[in-house]
Amino acid sequence: MATGTLKMEKIKDEGKLEISITDQKTVYGPGDTITGIVEIKNVEPIPSKAIKVNCRGYSGVSPSVSSRLKDTSWEVEEQYFNSNISMADKGILKNGSHTFPFTFVVPANAPSTYFGNYGRTIFEIRAFVDLPHFSNGFKAERVFYIQKPLNLNTVPNIQDISYSSVTKDFTYMLLKNGTIVLKATSDLRGYTPGQIIKLEIEIENRSGKSTSTVVASLIQKVTYKTKRSINDLRTVAKVVGAGVKAKTEAKWKEQIVVPFVAHSTLEGCGLINFEYYIQVSLKSPDVLLTLPIFIGNVAVDTTHPSDSASSSAPPAGQEHKPPEVGRPQAEEIVTMSHSQPQHRQSVSPHSFHKLFLYQSFGSPETFMVFK
Repeated sequence: MATGTLKMEKIKDEGKLEISITDQKTVYGPGDTITGIVEIKNVEPIPSKAIKVNCRGYSGVSPSVSSRLKDTSWEVEEQYFNSNISMADKGILKNGSHTFPFTFVVPANAPSTYFGNYGRTIFEIRAFVDLPHFSNGFKAERVFYIQKPLNLNTVPNIQDISYSSVTKDFTYMLLKNGTIVLKATSDLRGYTPGQIIKLEIEIENRSGKSTSTVVASLIQKVTYKTKRSINDLRTVAKVVGAGVKAKTEAKWKEQIVVPFVAHSTLEGCGLINFEYYIQVSLKSPDVLLTLPIFIGNVAVDTTHPSDSASSSAPPAGQEHKPPEVGRPQAEEIVTMSHSQPQHRQSVSPHSFHKLFLYQSFGSPETFMVFK
């Protein structure tokens, strides 16, 4: 029997109160059953008012969040479920080892687990031994994790390419030096962790000065809803290409591997919201465009195109024009650097859980306190 224990509390001398999960799961989904035991080992008899176990799920948001759950005072909270089971009534718990089995069902409305910089969704099992006469009781806690599926095929127009373009004046020494036209497309609007985003970027440098390097980044934007909303931006993957010379057109075909990050929605959570987008930018001139995308865990089914799925051409009015006669072909932009995770074809549920927490929270050392 595999067990996972978060925390135990000593009961008097060498006794202890401990929670173990016995169903060998790492991550749960809505409707799943959690089974485990509460174990009490006591050297001396204990007069108890009651022995209870509680399962609860909630989210909290605060401008200041500690790395440890109990050190954080939430400014705003939202509760999803709170279930109690009475294990034993008032009486004397004889010395020895005692086990109390429990079973809880994960409600359908529970959002996915998330540990962020300013908020978290938390799911935990707590065991209590209440003592009489105003004495302090004993308690133990065990955090568990939920992953709610996001089927990308339910997102409208998910099979369409994502396209954007922008034109910007290029000024140098306060004088207009020409214009820059930046265009970008991605092959889909939705991806799963480990999949590849195929990007095509075009730059028309109609000025007399070379541009800076071009950067394509996958950005995660997390909005925490408190008395004053907090927006937390994070670059989770990035590729850098060479600049474009004056009076030159250039194309860049690149790929970004989607890392193991939280889904595009915390369905059921009203305090934390996710957005993802590809950002393509130049520093000189200062020009930027974005391509919104969705990240889920059920991939887009490209074998059955939707009615709204477009071809690889840009939207109406933004078509690629055929090259003019005698006009030189666009140059290829050279990729200078990658900053992205390695592609993983498959991953075990346990590894996915580890990577999910690592990418969401920041470092293994941080999330070890929830383990």
